Amino acid sequence: MLHLFSLTYLLPLPILVVILTQIISFISSRRQHLPLPPGPKPWPILGNILQVDKKLHICIANFAKVYGPLISLRLGNQVLVVASTPSSAAEVLKNHDRLLSARFILKAIPSESHILERVAIVWNPACNDHWKSLRALCRTELFSPKAIESQAILREKKLAEMLEFLITKQGQAVNVAEVVFGTIFNTISHLLFSTDLIGFENQIGGVKSLLWSMMEMATSPNIAEFYPILAPLDPQGLKRKMTKCLKEMFGVWEIYIKERRRTHDHDHAAPKTDFLDIFLSNGFDDDQINWLVMELLSAGTDTTSTSVEWAMAELLKNKEAMKKVREELDREINKNPIKESHVSQLPYLNACVKETLRLHPPAPFLIPRRATENCEVMNYTIPKDSQVLVNVWAIGRDPSVWEDPSSFKPERFLGSSLDVKGHDFELIPFGSGRRICPGLPMATRQLSLVLASLIHCFDWSLPNGGDPAKVDMTEKFGITLQMEHPLLIIPKPKLL
Repeated sequence: MLHLFSLTYLLPLPILVVILTQIISFISSRRQHLPLPPGPKPWPILGNILQVDKKLHICIANFAKVYGPLISLRLGNQVLVVASTPSSAAEVLKNHDRLLSARFILKAIPSESHILERVAIVWNPACNDHWKSLRALCRTELFSPKAIESQAILREKKLAEMLEFLITKQGQAVNVAEVVFGTIFNTISHLLFSTDLIGFENQIGGVKSLLWSMMEMATSPNIAEFYPILAPLDPQGLKRKMTKCLKEMFGVWEIYIKERRRTHDHDHAAPKTDFLDIFLSNGFDDDQINWLVMELLSAGTDTTSTSVEWAMAELLKNKEAMKKVREELDREINKNPIKESHVSQLPYLNACVKETLRLHPPAPFLIPRRATENCEVMNYTIPKDSQVLVNVWAIGRDPSVWEDPSSFKPERFLGSSLDVKGHDFELIPFGSGRRICPGLPMATRQLSLVLASLIHCFDWSLPNGGDPAKVDMTEKFGITLQMEHPLLIIPKPKLL
C-alpha cells in the first residue's frame, strides 16, 4: 500500500541520506517520456511527495475529481497509477488484468521476491504456477461451497462463545471490534490448527495490536520505496521492525506446527483433521506454513472485525435503519438462535452490510498491484513496474454512481442486483479479477452472521448515556480502514 503522507515524516533522517536520494532520483528519472495518466505536476526530484497527506484515500479521490478517473503520481522514482471510478477499475482489474495482476511488494516486507513466490498467496509477486496451486488448495479445502457448508457448525459455535462472553460484560463498555476480532481469529485458527489461539480476556488486544503495527509499518512513509537503490540499507529500519513483528506473530502458533510435524513424521497415515494436516501432507516447510497462516489469519480477521465495527456505528447513528433490522430479525428469527441458514432470509440486514462495505471498504485501495510491462489503459501508458491501485473508497462515494453517496441508506440495495463478488465494479470491496480475495465466500457469510447476532441478542448504548448520533466516524487510514477512535459500546442482553 502507499506509504507517503507527508515529508515531515522524513525529517529525522540524516541530511546526507536525503541529499543522496535526491542525486539518485535525478539520475534515475532520466527516462523516455511516456504519456502517463494526468495528475498534479510533480516537483523536481521529490515528485508529488509534498502534495499528498495522511488521509491518502481522500487526497487521491480529490485529485481524481480534478484530473480524471485514471491518474498518476510520482513519489521520488516511483510511479503510482490510481483508478478511481467503476470504468477505470474495470480497465485495471478486468480488461488488463493479465498485465496488471502482479503484486507490488512493499520494501518493508522482509522476504525477498523469490521467497514470496514460494510461500505467499496474497503477497506472491507473480500469478505463477505455484501461486495458482496454493490458491487452488485454499479454495478447495477452505473456501469451496462444500467446505464452507461443513464449517457452519464451527462458526455458529464460536459465535455462541462470543455471545456468552458479551453477556458477562453486561453494563460494561466493550471494544466491539476486538471481541469480533477474537471470534474470527479463533474460528480460522480452528480450521487451521483445531484449537483457539487467543483468549477473550487478555490476548485479543495484543495480537490485534501486533497485526495493526505490521499494517502501519507497511503503509508508513518509506524512503526505500521512493528511491529503491536505498532499499538494501533499510534507512528507517522498517524492514527490521517488520521482521521482529512477524517473528512474534509466528510465535503465536509455531508450537502447534512443531508438535503436529512430530506426529506427522511418525504416522503418515493419520487422518487429516484440519488445514495444518493438509500443509504437512503436501510437504510444506515451516516457512511456507508460517507465512500462509499469517496471510489467512490477517486477511480474514481484521477486515471482518473492522467491517462489523463500522456497521454497528452506522446503525447506532441511524436509528430508523436499526429499527428496521430489529423488526426483520424479530419477524424472521423470533426468539430462536441465529443460524447461518437464516442469513439469506434477512434482505434488509444484508443491504446494511453492502452499504457498510460501500461507505467503509475494508481495504480502501485493495492490495497494490504492479505492471509487468508497459500497458496502455484508457489511452495512457502505465509504465512497467508502476504501482497500481484502485481507490474503492472513492468509487463507493462517487456522486455520479450513487445518489446521496455520503449517507447511510441500505434501501438503495433492496431489489438491486449489485453484489460484492467482483463483477459489479461499482461495489468491489473484495477486489476483482484473478487477485480477488479468495476468502470472499466465507467473509460475507461471517460478516452478516456476526452483525445479525449482535443486534438480535443485545441492545446497545454508548457509555455515560452518549448520543449515538454523535459517534465519531473519523477514519484511520491503513491497509485496512479502521475507526480512529474504537467503538466502545455497552451490551444489554435481550430477553429472547
